[in-house]
Parts: sequence; structure tokens; C-alpha cells
Amino acid sequence: MSVLFIALPAALLLGGSALVACIYCIRQGQYDDLESPPIRILIDDEDIVQNPSEPAKS
Repeated sequence: MSVLFIALPAALLLGGSALVACIYCIRQGQYDDLESPPIRILIDDEDIVQNPSEPAKS
């Protein structure tokens, strides 16, 4: 029974800190754009065009 004096405050502290972190992330805009990050991986990057006068880097 005495373990409840440690476990309950620890659980409340962890839950409260998770709630504060979630609210902080929402206010900072972390969840504003949920559609484009999964699509961004599918878009090819543009090829880098080298200047013909420069030697090729290896």
C-alpha cells in the first residue's frame, strides 16, 4: 500500500508533463501540416547541374 505514495504522484507527474508537452507542440505549430510530410519523400530532388568548366568532384 505504501508504494501508492510513490507511484501515484509519479504517474500524475508524468501524465501532466506529457500534457504540457503536447500543448506546447500544438501551440508551436507541429501539427499544422499533416498531409505533405508523407508525400515529400516521394518527390524527387532536382539534379545538380555541374558547370562544364569545373572538374568533376569525386
